[in-house]
Amino acid sequence: MAYSIHQHLQYNLWANTTIADTLRTIDDDLYFRETGSSFSSISKTILHVWGAQFIWLTRMQGESLSTWPSAGVTDKEESLAGLVTSSADLVSFAGSKDESFLRSTYAYKSMKGEPFADPYEDTLFHVVNHGTYHRGQIITMLRQGGITSLPGTDLIHYLRTVKK
Repeated sequence: MAYSIHQHLQYNLWANTTIADTLRTIDDDLYFRETGSSFSSISKTILHVWGAQFIWLTRMQGESLSTWPSAGVTDKEESLAGLVTSSADLVSFAGSKDESFLRSTYAYKSMKGEPFADPYEDTLFHVVNHGTYHRGQIITMLRQGGITSLPGTDLIHYLRTVKK
């Protein structure tokens, strides 16, 4: 059987849960520390990934947002819970749809109000890829903060150890 979007979303949930569990153990100073990445802290990176996942899911459910759902969140646990919950919500969404639906196209508006249309499945693969990119940045910020013992969150690690 070919690797599917459902498996990819399960991987995303596992990887984001793994990262969230790791981040719960670090000092708040490191979590909120300003660095030089795409987003200036681990906290802001988590908020971005959570927000993006939520926004894409909301679009696929027929609503286009004009504001970030994570705006104003400053609590570490709330942001980590949001990341994991939005990852689980993506798994549930795709799991409730058949293959023909996932290959179909939906219309939405960007945060700037621009109209777009994309296949659901392409969007879901994008969301996972986006999260992977930012998890790599988080790992770099953790290493720069002196954390050297970190769990693997690569897809191949998931497939070899968790998915067996």
